Amino acid sequence: MIEVDKRRFLEHLGGAEKAKQLDPEDRGDAMEDFLARALQVIGVSESGRYPTVAEVEDRIETRPFRGGAGFLFASANGNVKKLPPMPANPRLSDFFELRFGANSTRNHCLQSAALAMKNGLSEETILACLLHDTGAELMRTDHGYWGAQLYEPYVSEKVAFAIRYHQALRFYPDKETGYEYPELYRYLFGEDYVPAPHIEAAYRMVRNHKWYTEARLVTLNDLYSFDPNAAVSIEPFADIIGRHFRQPKEGLGNDDSPVAHMWRALIRPDSPL
Repeated sequence: MIEVDKRRFLEHLGGAEKAKQLDPEDRGDAMEDFLARALQVIGVSESGRYPTVAEVEDRIETRPFRGGAGFLFASANGNVKKLPPMPANPRLSDFFELRFGANSTRNHCLQSAALAMKNGLSEETILACLLHDTGAELMRTDHGYWGAQLYEPYVSEKVAFAIRYHQALRFYPDKETGYEYPELYRYLFGEDYVPAPHIEAAYRMVRNHKWYTEARLVTLNDLYSFDPNAAVSIEPFADIIGRHFRQPKEGLGNDDSPVAHMWRALIRPDSPL
């Protein structure tokens, strides 16, 4: 069953005021259209079964954007929205508030970190959970690698490792920790999907690495952290960020680090060149 994101449904209708003007029949038709679009995005076949890899590939030419495009750069529900300006010297919290909040990434990552905190995990693991999917704002394809690169100058090697390799571990169940292959992936990738060779190689390496547990804990707190209507805030993690995130005084994107251009792309995603 698909859970309806009320905020996105209202956006689909054109706002709360327009929604109030619709009669019950029109609202029903709008809900049907909204759910049909949602099903198309995640790849559910008309028969309700899992699609095959070939069927997933057949859908490529049915949308005006690449499936691997970063969430900040494409919209599956109409046109993109104009973004608010960033501060002159942006901090990590500014990106959570003004960039990662444009879709469900912020909500999901904050819930993931909150679950890790509730489970009594280490501060570095909580930070990895907080940051783990934010790389998908730049590029969904290989987002763990993009995310790790984005944060490497500012976090410990262990945190960057956990962010990078949760990308591979999420495709491989682990009975000992209770991690199961997500059903959603059968819709997104196809029921006969086989991970790419670099993912398989990464999994085999990480499985025998001293930090395997850190990366695996990200996937465990990742899987059960989806509630689009939950009230979340970055405030509970402010002290952890202060202790474990090396915020440049010039601001992210202004510090001439090897990844400053990546932060600038998030600051100005509508720049044509």
